[in-house]
Amino acid sequence: MRTGFLRMLGALMLAVMSVTGAAAQSTEIEGTINSQFEAFKADDFATAFTYATPSLQQLFQSPQNFQRMVTQGYPMVWRPAEVRYLELRERGGSMWQKVQITDAKGFTHNLDYKMEETDMGWRIGAVQILDAPGATA
Repeated sequence: MRTGFLRMLGALMLAVMSVTGAAAQSTEIEGTINSQFEAFKADDFATAFTYATPSLQQLFQSPQNFQRMVTQGYPMVWRPAEVRYLELRERGGSMWQKVQITDAKGFTHNLDYKMEETDMGWRIGAVQILDAPGATA
């Protein structure tokens, strides 16, 4: 009877630690994305660039190239009116954070952020637009 209780207690502790770890991970990931949004709002593309993974930084080579890509291809992240974090999930061995953005014109956009844990914390490895914008109700 005592062994069964100890097993159940151990399983409960493991479940609590898992949920706590996932919540901390989610908070850290949202913090990284929020920090990049704040840098975009201030037109501080040099700082926004630091929240990209080293491989993404290598791809764009400079904050100026990164700025061009963001302002031309992702204007909703450059000037979001509202940001909502949806589900965080693992897909193909990577963590993906779904984010719903309402732009200045009132259109909603769903994006997926591929997040990678680095020595400097969580960084953004890719952003995918999931669907066409729709008007908010």
